[in-house]
Amino acid sequence: MTMDRTCGESLPYLLANYGVTTVFGMPGVHSLEPYRTIGAAGLDHVGVRHEQGAGFMADGYARASGRPGVCLLISGPGVTNAATPLGQAYSDSVPLLALTTVNARGDIGLGRGMLHEISDQAALTTPITGMSAVTWDAAQLPVVLGQAMALFRAARPRPAHISIPLDVLELPAEGSIEPVTLPDRPAPSRRAIERAAALVRDADRPVLLIGGGAVEAGAELRRLAERTGAAVVTTIAGKGVVPESHPQSLGSTLQRIATRRFIAEADLVIAVGTEIAEPDLYVSADAEAAGGPGEEVSTLGLEMSGRLVRVDLDPSVVVRDYPPDVALIGDAAETAEMLVAALGQDRVASCEGWDERLKAVRAANVGDLSALEAKHLAVLDMIRRALPETGQVYADMSQISYTGCIHFPVERARSWHFPVGYGTLGYALPAAIGGAIACPDRATLALVGDGGLLFTVQELATAVERRLPLPILLWDNGALGEIADFMRSRQIPQVGVYPHNPDFLALARSFGCNAVEPESLEDIGSAIEAALGADAPTLIRVRQDATYL
Repeated sequence: MTMDRTCGESLPYLLANYGVTTVFGMPGVHSLEPYRTIGAAGLDHVGVRHEQGAGFMADGYARASGRPGVCLLISGPGVTNAATPLGQAYSDSVPLLALTTVNARGDIGLGRGMLHEISDQAALTTPITGMSAVTWDAAQLPVVLGQAMALFRAARPRPAHISIPLDVLELPAEGSIEPVTLPDRPAPSRRAIERAAALVRDADRPVLLIGGGAVEAGAELRRLAERTGAAVVTTIAGKGVVPESHPQSLGSTLQRIATRRFIAEADLVIAVGTEIAEPDLYVSADAEAAGGPGEEVSTLGLEMSGRLVRVDLDPSVVVRDYPPDVALIGDAAETAEMLVAALGQDRVASCEGWDERLKAVRAANVGDLSALEAKHLAVLDMIRRALPETGQVYADMSQISYTGCIHFPVERARSWHFPVGYGTLGYALPAAIGGAIACPDRATLALVGDGGLLFTVQELATAVERRLPLPILLWDNGALGEIADFMRSRQIPQVGVYPHNPDFLALARSFGCNAVEPESLEDIGSAIEAALGADAPTLIRVRQDATYL
């Protein structure tokens, strides 16, 4: 029992007992009580410069480690500032826990003009969280925290928001600080597995479509692919679940016409951990210009003429948009294992001619490169060479990142992190800080555009403070390039897409970063390698109009 502590003082101990080691936040007048014991509980507090940065860092931490990312924020503006990271985590199914204060119980909803007041703070975050709860008394804190951890563990891991009223923080703590026993993820029924196995046995041209819900199922899905001969295509969030060098892999190329046609030819698609949502099919301005405005490059849907098996933790996903022939509700790894076991030694179709089709699709996807994408690819190749295979990239919503989503090769999951669903600018820098802190043994790089960097540039100070060896590759085209290109192609006046930029090198140095502007492709690789061995972050500015590109 914790009667010798206040509710606020018990919070860090509760977190620590669930395995939390790091909390991202900024203390404020409404969040002082938990700070009494953060150090005593053994938590590493990462101070940020903006609550949005705390949310993105927690997101990046969770994506790299697979563990919940936690941020501790004040009520009111702290919550609204973190709403964008919560929305991104909700869209991409990231286990982000936002712990915030809220006005005292007697003040909530009365509109009395209290400091940081929101009339219904929980309602504000309900649409962008899997759970938004207020702890109305001290005994509820360990209960709702356990509920959040259970959701992260056994359900679709969307973010959770727990609001703690100011007066509850100061009450004597109640309940145990020991963690509750968390449930395992569900598994599909044997009957459903047998129905899916029957479809696999009959398939001559199967495709395994893997999404972000399968990031922990790489070994099992690889066995399933090899057992069935299925071609492997991933969404951006599923990038690297099966190594992209695998002979059956087409990588994360759903945006390309050749891959779309290939999937349309399949007589069976097994979709694992993916909504097959609009952002998974996003077509960039360059690709649209190259392919024309026809249905083949539309983001409205993926054509599938064969049978469909869907695997997901979320029952609402498996029946939405693409009705399946078999729906399997369960953990991706266990489901794949069960399916392989059900196939046993039975004959599985040989997929004759499938290898040649894969080679043709790969060639077509590379052949579709635009002139701008070719520039991107030259830089991405240098990043790939400079980063170890185990390295990870956090990419922002920028044109070079769109190219990287398709063409940057990775061999393992949790290596390419991109804000797919919500699509927010400013993600890469703070998220990369979170990822570097989560996995200090992995080389981490942030890939940003000039527009996105200015959304969260203040977090350079956090990276300097933490002495992170973080390369930040800035693709500078002096514009909101993607939007400018879409405006141009649609004959819309290009308004608001060429903002004034600062001297990025001087700005980075003013924070205490290293800053360089390479003069050749080889210089880019050298700069990344040097940055990975530095004791401060390094801004590497690459201009789109550089002569060497």
